[in-house]
Amino acid sequence: MSNETKPNEDYDLDKPISSTSGLRQGLTSYGDAHFSLFLRKVFIKALGYSEDALSRPIIGIINTFSGFNPCHANVPQLIEAAKRGVQLNGGLAIEFPTISVHESFSHPTSMFLRNLMSMDTEEMIKAQPLDACIMIGGCDKTVPAQLMGGISANKPILPLITGPMMPGSHRGKRIGACTDCRNNWAAFRAGEIDVEEISEINEELAPTIGTCGVMGTASTMACVTAALGMMPLRGASAPAVSSARLRIAEETGANAVAVAKSSSKPQEILTKESFLNAITVLQAIGGSTNAVVHLLAIANRHPQLQGVITLETFEEIGKKTPLLIDLKPSGDNYMNDFHNAGGMMALLQVLRPLLHLSAMTITGKTLGEILDSVPTKKFAFDQDIIRPLSNPLFPSSSLVVLHGNLAPNGAVLKASASKDRHLLTHTGPAVVFEYSADLAQRIDDPTLEVTKDSVLVLKGIGPIGNPGMPEAGLIPIPKKLASQGVKDMLRLSDGRMSGTAGGTIILHISPEAAVPDSPFGIVETGDLITCDIESRRLHLDISDEVLKSRISQRKQLLEAEAGPVQARKQKRGYRGLYERSVNQAHEGTDFDFLTANGPVE
Repeated sequence: MSNETKPNEDYDLDKPISSTSGLRQGLTSYGDAHFSLFLRKVFIKALGYSEDALSRPIIGIINTFSGFNPCHANVPQLIEAAKRGVQLNGGLAIEFPTISVHESFSHPTSMFLRNLMSMDTEEMIKAQPLDACIMIGGCDKTVPAQLMGGISANKPILPLITGPMMPGSHRGKRIGACTDCRNNWAAFRAGEIDVEEISEINEELAPTIGTCGVMGTASTMACVTAALGMMPLRGASAPAVSSARLRIAEETGANAVAVAKSSSKPQEILTKESFLNAITVLQAIGGSTNAVVHLLAIANRHPQLQGVITLETFEEIGKKTPLLIDLKPSGDNYMNDFHNAGGMMALLQVLRPLLHLSAMTITGKTLGEILDSVPTKKFAFDQDIIRPLSNPLFPSSSLVVLHGNLAPNGAVLKASASKDRHLLTHTGPAVVFEYSADLAQRIDDPTLEVTKDSVLVLKGIGPIGNPGMPEAGLIPIPKKLASQGVKDMLRLSDGRMSGTAGGTIILHISPEAAVPDSPFGIVETGDLITCDIESRRLHLDISDEVLKSRISQRKQLLEAEAGPVQARKQKRGYRGLYERSVNQAHEGTDFDFLTANGPVE
């Protein structure tokens, strides 16, 4: 037997069952602990397990495979490789399912289901007898959901990423999901390419399984998770279809057994310095604005970090961190280029002066010790892909945080993805769309009063308003302007934007328009709006008196007896729970009752 407890000892009625490991932990409550363990063994043996197998560290593997999730199509192979790693190192691997969320197959949005997935992950990790848990995820919201749930459950957890897809080819040029999806669709809307060509492009944008092959949200969260110290560094970039991805899965299985024996819990491993490193990497890779919301939600699940990591943290780190990675949408290349250039190991070697090297990792080593284990001279990396600090792609603040009377709790802008840098400091008249359907009905109306200097404003797509904060912040250029060659405009919303998208787009305006006292909710067509990147200011050019008057009038309407605020109190099901409990973007759009300290009265 590989542990100290012999099977007959489990039935010694005079000896209490006090173990918190293996099959003896978290027993189902029948009022008799010995019977609970006896019954558990009855049913697990129906699967053919021996006493020897059951005496080993139990490593759970979360299976998020789904026929609706091509980002996770390699999950069955990853499970087998992870099991191999577990069992070669003396553990017992047992897989179990949780829900699977894909960006393009989730209505109304994948963000709407992120918190549900985090609850599923947390409760299944806590409910089952696991000594450690490998969490397989990849598509945009799955990795943050698993980290949120895993931190709350606070059992040893090991993320395993599915990996990015490879790029395709169209008429001699590389293309890949999903930046090129958006660029080519914009060209089609502008009449620059015809229906036959857009159909050809559709065949090549996702030529393999895996997550989007650019620095979108999925790849951003993979890099950020590695920077947090929660997984092998090369696990951030190895292609989904590569043998390297399977070896990473096997390594994760081996690591899981070691972590189970040391009982290294995420709340012990993750510190403020871990998150500072992750945010430094986020700025250096020109990562997705979605990662801001996700990292805030992840940090707020940690009892020692709730409220410590804020929007100001992203701003402070951004000011001293240059953009170093030349990947779409901020650059020109793809994730396989980043991987071949040395990936996260090479990037972190460059970023050494900006990192907290004492931060602990899942391996039991500090980040500095991991970087020291590989000589820098091994990285003759492509300096066109991973730039040195002396030659950045963008000098600092790839992601910036704005405040002002229009966004008192903050807003986020991916400055490095702006297509027209003049718009980063711009004043123009608002063209307001009250909600998504309004936008769809009027954006291409030839009579729409709009010029290239207008500021497009879309309300009603925040955490509550849609609900689920859709990636509709990439407001399309009105067709009549697109046909004239306009490629970018200043655009504002309380929603999100895909990490694969670009443009001068201000997002996550907080509080959102659905909140009765939101200044963003009272913007009217014709109001002048100023974005000033230097002062980090987002300003609505009306007097304080007019602002307060508009807010007061609107609040009375929204809170009326038959208004939307009252309607939310009566909605059933998950949607009702979501709308009543979700917090605002500057807090991570998590459910208030899931944060480490629970809801605030």
